[in-house]
Amino acid sequence: MTRTRSALLWGVVGALAFLVLVQGYRLFVGSLGIGLPRAAGVAVGIGVAVTGISYVAEPRIAAKGRT
Repeated sequence: MTRTRSALLWGVVGALAFLVLVQGYRLFVGSLGIGLPRAAGVAVGIGVAVTGISYVAEPRIAAKGRT
């Protein structure tokens, strides 16, 4: 798998994990105070951040022999 594709997939995983946490909080605790559009915007931001971090970190982790 290419480095770019791997980073994008990690970004998708990060964004979806955030959305699952938001829905779980709403289910078990109550209203979070933000709507779904704002939560989706935050999820996109988290996805972009995770994509960038994983793209930069992957070669460093591979150099240490941890992949």
